[in-house]
Amino acid sequence: MSGSFMGEGFGPKHRGQGPGFPGGLWDAMDQLRDVFEQRFSPRVGRGDVRAAVLAILAEKPMHGYQIIQEIEARSDGAWKPSPGSVYPTLQMLADEGLITAEESGGKKTYSLTEAGRAEAEASTERSTPWESFGARDTGRGTALPKAGMKLAQAAAQVGRTGTPEQVAQAVEVLDEARRRLYSILAQD
Repeated sequence: MSGSFMGEGFGPKHRGQGPGFPGGLWDAMDQLRDVFEQRFSPRVGRGDVRAAVLAILAEKPMHGYQIIQEIEARSDGAWKPSPGSVYPTLQMLADEGLITAEESGGKKTYSLTEAGRAEAEASTERSTPWESFGARDTGRGTALPKAGMKLAQAAAQVGRTGTPEQVAQAVEVLDEARRRLYSILAQD
């Protein structure tokens, strides 16, 4: 998706004026993204990646990317561990003798050993990390910032490719949305 407006750095790297680029739009978009990332970033507890990997592998063998996807799906997108946290955890679990890796088709598939199954079963009394993550989150850290980022991305796209008339219409829509959001807070 190189050059698209989605994801990290969704705007072009250059800043400034140009067709469809109101002054400072990209700086404002960067600031908005930074605010959402700082205030709404999920906080994962120490050991949550390890516990999540064990819980998922207790169900069936998987490769690393599948584990990452499964954690993201079970947390409703609120938590997607990085490969930089999952793969070292897998290596650590293998070193402890809790999992084994079998390579097939260029991918390693991980499965629990008997000791790994015992460890996973011993932790079934505790909630899974994605459940406790959701309890800590209370919804403020997932739906609202996601909606805000989608809105910011749409505004950036209009700013980048829209005509001056479309940009003016977008500004009106955003101003109305801002007023309506503040009216929600004003309600008793």
